[in-house]
Amino acid sequence: MIGHPLLRPDWPAPAAVCAFVTTRDMPGNSQPPYDAFNLGLRSGEDEAVVRANRDLLIRAFGLPAMPYWLRQVHGNDVAVFDAGSDAAEERTADAAITRSAGVVLAILTADCMPVLLCAADGSEIAALHAGWRGLSGGVVESCIGRMRTRPANLLAWLGPAIGAASYEVGDEVREAFVASDRDAGVAFTARRPGHWLCDLYTLARRRLAALGVVAVHGGGFDVFTDARFYSYRRDGARSGRFATLIHIAAP
Repeated sequence: MIGHPLLRPDWPAPAAVCAFVTTRDMPGNSQPPYDAFNLGLRSGEDEAVVRANRDLLIRAFGLPAMPYWLRQVHGNDVAVFDAGSDAAEERTADAAITRSAGVVLAILTADCMPVLLCAADGSEIAALHAGWRGLSGGVVESCIGRMRTRPANLLAWLGPAIGAASYEVGDEVREAFVASDRDAGVAFTARRPGHWLCDLYTLARRRLAALGVVAVHGGGFDVFTDARFYSYRRDGARSGRFATLIHIAAP
C-alpha cells in the first residue's frame, strides 16, 4: 500500500463499507504543477500519465476492481452500477449508486464537495459530486430518490471541499438556493456588494436534513488552504483532481 497519508472518512459506517480519499502528494507519475497523484483525465495533464496513476491506485490500495469513473457535468443525473456493469464505459452523471459488493464508485473533485452515502446495514452505497450547481440543481435529492434505503437509515459523509472562508460567489449563487429554501441564506455571509462567502457544507446539511437524513458526518475541510488537495480556485486551470472512493467489501 502507498505509504503516504490518505484520508479516511470519520463516520460510523459498517465494516464492509470501505472508503478513502486520495491526496495530491501520494507517490505517483504526475509532474509539476500536477504533482504527484492527479487522477483527472480532463485536468490538462497528459492522459497516459493520469491513466498510469489510476492503474497505480488500483494496485496500491488493493481495490477489488477498476473504479467506475463518471463524466461529471455539475448536473443531477444518477448512474446505478452492478457487478455486471462495464467499468470501461464512462457514464455522464454526477452521482453513482451500487448494491453490489466489489463495485468501486469514484468521484473526482478540486473544490466541489464529494458526498458519500451508505445504508446503516451496509447493503447500499452512493457517491455524489456536489458543487453549488449540483446542490442547487438537486443532485442530492435525485440520488437519494434512486436509493432503496430509507433516508432515516442512511449515513452521510461530507468530504474535502472548498471552505466558506475561501469560497466567494456572486448573487446568482445565493439566489439559486434561496429561491427554493428561504432559510438557505444562513449559508451565505456578505463580503461586498453582490458578493458572498458560501458554505457548501451548510447547504448540503440542509438538503440532507430536508430529506430525512439525520446521520451526517464530515465537513470542516478547506481544500483551498489545505495543500494535501487540489483546488481549482487556488491552482487555476492547471489543477489536478483527487478522488473520493467507496465500495462494499465482498463477504
